[in-house]
Amino acid sequence: MKIVLQGRGSDSRSMRMVVAGLCMSWLLAPMAAPGQTEKPPAGTASTVADVLAAARAEDWRTPDAENTLYVELPGGRVVIELAPLFAPQHVANVKALAREYYFDGLAVLRVQDNYVVQWGDPEVDNPQKARRITNARHSLPAEFDRSIDEKIHFTPLPDGDVYAGEVGFSAGLPVARDRHSNRMWLVHCYGMAGAGRGDSRDSGSGAEMYVVIGHAPRHLDRNVTLFGKVLQGMELLSSLPRGKGPMGFIEPGQTRVPIRSIRVAADVPLAGRSDLQVLRTDTETFRKLIEARRNRSEEWFLLQAGRVELANVPVPVRKKETK
Repeated sequence: MKIVLQGRGSDSRSMRMVVAGLCMSWLLAPMAAPGQTEKPPAGTASTVADVLAAARAEDWRTPDAENTLYVELPGGRVVIELAPLFAPQHVANVKALAREYYFDGLAVLRVQDNYVVQWGDPEVDNPQKARRITNARHSLPAEFDRSIDEKIHFTPLPDGDVYAGEVGFSAGLPVARDRHSNRMWLVHCYGMAGAGRGDSRDSGSGAEMYVVIGHAPRHLDRNVTLFGKVLQGMELLSSLPRGKGPMGFIEPGQTRVPIRSIRVAADVPLAGRSDLQVLRTDTETFRKLIEARRNRSEEWFLLQAGRVELANVPVPVRKKETK
């Protein structure tokens, strides 16, 4: 900023002293981060816990058993909700693979710190030893994105995004949209599940899966097909022993963690299913939750960020309440 001083003698000296004082006050004033505000008085803003405590029964939904997978590891069960609205062919193929018991006895192939867990057939490159696929397809057209459909409810975040024109949630999933190209796509946030592929765009099938276990690798968006999200069991995946090879691949001599089985929930007897509910993302309750994440009013927080990024809005999951 330029300040032009005019005048002579004592008037000029006085003006310089005033300006110097103003500049010093600007320099000494505390600088707040953009969007950051002082925390409001206790009890005047809702916390995430407050929002969830006030949620109504109709704010929660039960995942469709036909579009839910149970991944059984030695440490327990990982529950993945599938996303047929965004990757219908991959969802259908993964279910076909599960129903021919393709995954049973395969293994975790890769555990890269702050990145992904990946599993599949360790012998996939050996034609004599590779697991046969009998009913499912060996490869599929990529489903990196889809056309925007206004019938798919979209709850936007108000703070923008580095990677997309707008981001928000649809059907419990993190989604990005671009109005200019009329495309929408799933986003690589923590817990998202996708289909591994080779260099060819259409080389994935779901026979090799990965789950994000670290900071959101958004550079992968629209480069790999995402087809679901982990609802339960992330602690089992994120705590697996890291692979010692390049990119976290399990090296010879390391013990591979086995995949005991993968089943479609609808094929599991009712007594053996995981009774979970997911907070709906098309409700006023979820919009309040977004605001509670943007402006943290819990006792520990001293300042409020006043904004939130997509990967920092986890969608709550709970065990189904029984009366």
